[in-house]
Amino acid sequence: MTLLSRSMSRSTRSPIHYQYDPVQTTKTSVHGAINMLGLAKRVKAKILQASTSEVYGDPKVHPQTEQYWGHVNPIGFRSCYDEGKRCAETLFFDYRRQHNVRVKVARIFNTYGPRMHPNDGRVVSNFIVQGLKGEPITIYGDGNQTRSFCFVDDLIDGLMKLMQTADDFTGPVNLGNPNEFTIRQLADKVIELTGSKSKLAFKPLPSDDPMQRQPDITLAKKALGWQPQIRLEEGIRKTIQYFQTLLAPGAAA
Repeated sequence: MTLLSRSMSRSTRSPIHYQYDPVQTTKTSVHGAINMLGLAKRVKAKILQASTSEVYGDPKVHPQTEQYWGHVNPIGFRSCYDEGKRCAETLFFDYRRQHNVRVKVARIFNTYGPRMHPNDGRVVSNFIVQGLKGEPITIYGDGNQTRSFCFVDDLIDGLMKLMQTADDFTGPVNLGNPNEFTIRQLADKVIELTGSKSKLAFKPLPSDDPMQRQPDITLAKKALGWQPQIRLEEGIRKTIQYFQTLLAPGAAA
């Protein structure tokens, strides 16, 4: 038997959603992990923790390796999510050491693709929806902060390969696309691929927003035989096609 501990829905991982009720966000990560680990212990299941690159905070090491302990503000606006996920990882490894639960921990970097919610609140869906509607593309800060975007199909392939590894390989392992882009580059690419006439609108950078984010996937290549296959332009095209259908007049809500 295999269990997945994700703790939060896809939309909840967006700052505008998880900061709406930060106490519940932390409780969901921590209590959710405890509940799922208890179940895994009881039924002797293997369990996956869908962790996050947010455990690295605003990193001082670039790119980020799994050995890096991170640079997280424990009392900032983002900490309800960051620290909740860090605590969940702690619980996973303590359950392994104390109760011999079979655990796998994946640190997931920015992932995107079809079936994202139009009000998800994260940068890829925001830009595409704004571009398709001809609205200004909202960039926080100067747009020079970087992210590494992984298409959802590549991520799923990585998670499946992680779950197929021997029990003595627990992770954490970075799963993400190591190709790094600035937010400004992403905005320009979305405008190009949507054929939009949208202009860029700059707003203040939120507190503790990471300036750089790029995974070192050396471990994933070695232990899983995995690396992303879908380039950003191809993945953005697929995601645009989904949102075009979703936003078309008469489309089901």
